[in-house]
Amino acid sequence: MTPSSTSIGDPTLAAKLRHELEGEVLFDSFSRGRYSTDASIYQIEPIGVVVPRSEQDIIRVIQIAADEHVPVLPRGAGTSQAGQAVGRALVIDCSKHLTRWTHFDAESRTITAEPGVVLDRLNGFLKQHGLYFPVDVATSAQAARAPARSATVSWRTMCAASRASSPTEPVYVLGRYRRTSPVSGTEARPTRATGSSSGECVRSMYRRVKYWRSEPLESYGTSPVTTLRNVAGYNLHRMSLEGHNMADLLVGSEGTLAFFTAITLGLAPLPRHKVLGVCQFPMLHGAMDSVRHIVGLQPSAVELVDRTLLELAGENPEFQPTVGRFVRGDPDALLLVEFAGDDPEQLQRRLARLDDLMGGLGYPNRLVPAVEPRFQEEIWSVRKAALNIVMSMKGDRKPVSFIEDCAVPLERLAEYTDRLTEIFRRYGTSGTWYAHASVGCLHIRPALNLKSAADVEKMRAIAEEAHDLVTELKGSHSGEHGDGLVRSEFIRSMLGPEIAAVFEEVKRCFDPDGLFNPGKIVDPPLMDDRSILRFKADYAPLPLDSVLDWSEWGTLSGAAEMCNNNGACRKDEPAVMCPSFRVTQDEIHVTRGRANTLRLALTGQLGSDAFTSRQMYETMDLCIACKACRRECPTGVDMARMKIEFLHHYYRQHRTPFRKRLVAYLPRYAPRLAGMAALSNAGNRLAGLARLSEPFFGFSSKRRFPPWRRDAFREADEQESVSGPDVVLFVDTFNRYFEPENVHAARSVLNAAGYRVVFPRGDDQRPLCCGRTFLNAGLVEEARTEARRVVNAMAPYVEQGTPIVGLEPSCLLTLRDEFTVLLPPDVTADLARSAFLFEEFLTAEKSNDRLELPLRSPPVERALVHGHCHQKAFGVMQSVEEVLRWIPELSVAVIDAGCCGMAGSFGYEKEHFELSMQMAELKRGD
Repeated sequence: MTPSSTSIGDPTLAAKLRHELEGEVLFDSFSRGRYSTDASIYQIEPIGVVVPRSEQDIIRVIQIAADEHVPVLPRGAGTSQAGQAVGRALVIDCSKHLTRWTHFDAESRTITAEPGVVLDRLNGFLKQHGLYFPVDVATSAQAARAPARSATVSWRTMCAASRASSPTEPVYVLGRYRRTSPVSGTEARPTRATGSSSGECVRSMYRRVKYWRSEPLESYGTSPVTTLRNVAGYNLHRMSLEGHNMADLLVGSEGTLAFFTAITLGLAPLPRHKVLGVCQFPMLHGAMDSVRHIVGLQPSAVELVDRTLLELAGENPEFQPTVGRFVRGDPDALLLVEFAGDDPEQLQRRLARLDDLMGGLGYPNRLVPAVEPRFQEEIWSVRKAALNIVMSMKGDRKPVSFIEDCAVPLERLAEYTDRLTEIFRRYGTSGTWYAHASVGCLHIRPALNLKSAADVEKMRAIAEEAHDLVTELKGSHSGEHGDGLVRSEFIRSMLGPEIAAVFEEVKRCFDPDGLFNPGKIVDPPLMDDRSILRFKADYAPLPLDSVLDWSEWGTLSGAAEMCNNNGACRKDEPAVMCPSFRVTQDEIHVTRGRANTLRLALTGQLGSDAFTSRQMYETMDLCIACKACRRECPTGVDMARMKIEFLHHYYRQHRTPFRKRLVAYLPRYAPRLAGMAALSNAGNRLAGLARLSEPFFGFSSKRRFPPWRRDAFREADEQESVSGPDVVLFVDTFNRYFEPENVHAARSVLNAAGYRVVFPRGDDQRPLCCGRTFLNAGLVEEARTEARRVVNAMAPYVEQGTPIVGLEPSCLLTLRDEFTVLLPPDVTADLARSAFLFEEFLTAEKSNDRLELPLRSPPVERALVHGHCHQKAFGVMQSVEEVLRWIPELSVAVIDAGCCGMAGSFGYEKEHFELSMQMAELKRGD
């Protein structure tokens, strides 16, 4: 196989592709960097990236690649954990445009899908027909079914393997033949071969299968694999002497043999009911030893969750409430046991038998039942996010994926976990354990620092010992996620040289020039080759004088490294993050794309000046600082905070635009403009004036600005007559000058509840400001000045234990968030604990029996609530709903929608107006 001579980012190839294709062609270094990683430990810069718009684009890309002798790499969401979706090749990203399904037949239970179809979206459509595609991978909200590989077994719902059916659309292959329809039935027999290249492949595979069936597996010099899970290599075991569909071989080939332009999937009836039993064990060994007994009850799933995962999930605001509901005491491990079927009474009886079995095994009263569907889904959400949760460990030492796909027979499962734990102990580490106990496939990640050469050596040693152990136990090193870069080199030692040679023959037959995703399954590099690892030998951040405190992660670079590329930020629903990506579907605008670019820039991999470059600005531009990633990203990647740091450095080198300064300094000049409100509001009254000012100021003439109020709120006008406990009402700039009635209403409610409301001002008697507008423009020192003013003004009240209550989420929550990294923790910690949004304060007082409000029915019957993004990011929406439901005879409905599209000044900016409208319309409420 001759390697390609095409250089990375080759402009000639890029120009040819742009001339021939409708889709995007991305050959710049920033785009290549974003596609150089997947969810694995590897990083390989691609030659370039193509985002095809149609099937014809795919055909033409493959033809050009064949002519130019350039390798190609099919890619979906880039969630591969074994390194299948990275390589020195032309990456073809199908996840943006090729996302449709066609030819749905409910009677035959089949549906044909394009390669970029996301499983959750597909199953959302099928649910209304009582069907689903029975493969429930952890990344079902992101993972595309067809492009790079097709998972052959589920992670959750199937104790028995569930496989994709044969493609009925064309399959495109580089090399000996360009295009072929599926080969099925008697077409697989040598007598039907036509002499074409495809026929030669059919005859070769037929001969190989016939030979394989006639020889005992032991003759290949290795013990047979007896585990329920084994997806190592190619699916020759699925081929029959009686004839077969060649697609059975191509599915699961990790993009090394063929490119699916569409695939027809076999569907299954959706179970009408499910129940879940959470089995609690004091020791991991006991849980593992119990699996072989539990599977006798024929559950639809048995999933392991270990102590480390539970502890990390308990620290995550997204999962903390759920964990508290299903964990009892201090278990070392849980088994999530699910039963599915159409008879709910029968499922209840099976759950009772599970409880009896637990008692018989010596674990009485250790079962937490979950019958209500929403509770079940909340529990499964913790398991589903397991990978990202375990990766939320801060610091350089993290759980590393390199032996996590091993599977062993159930009767050896407890022995396997004990012996592998001993291997970890000898190398000075420990592992996290989770995944598919029902089939003996456990995802295990030892904690290592892959920036350290010594720990890379440990990884190699642990991998070799673990693979020897799995082979001894007649297991498979590749139980679910495939081989990729991390496991392909072990195929020969596990299955023997004879079978490895067969796989090489398959590869040569379908791809004689080695142009399809090279380096996977056949001819792989060493799994610990540092030249292909994400943290290479020379990996180090460039010097940076950070303006915010990043000590929680070590450095800004360490915070960016928290992104493990698993793609949770690519999900559509239910989600708030990331609104701009949900509109554009571009990798540059997803949280992962921004974090990857930031990490590469901070470590000099995109050039010494990349961090403050225009390309970096374009990467961060559409981040609207909604903070959803702070909560929804299981590893806690806080892109809003990173953008503040970036803008500070960027505008120090590139002058802060006038428009940015105009908005940033609004709290400073607001008193003067409010004093001449009639003149200040002229732009809203005169459409022509708005259009004339658009080129100069850069604000869209299609937006009306909030009107300045002549009756702006003034503390001096307030006379407090209520005697009672004090409450500080923090009046933000926007309610003060644009909606003062909100301040008066809040005061009335607090007075009615018996509180005395106080309004602190700064030492200079100017109104207090949280500094949010300065932070949004990267003017961190100005924001720090405002933060000091607030801290000093609030200090006496904080010392007395007086609550600080605010109305505007983005302002009040700045006291709990950015203040802690603008000023020393000992200065801000007490203030952060004392700061509450209005609704938070009321619900807290109510729960402590300190609140009585004389509420009466309103003039309206129904309230529609659209939550602020920051309320959602800080988990405050529940308080909003609760307070509104106190009101008699008021129906409260939360609008099921994400961002409103405004995001401070973002929606007013002319270049962002259309995008902001699309963000607001992503999902309509009722």
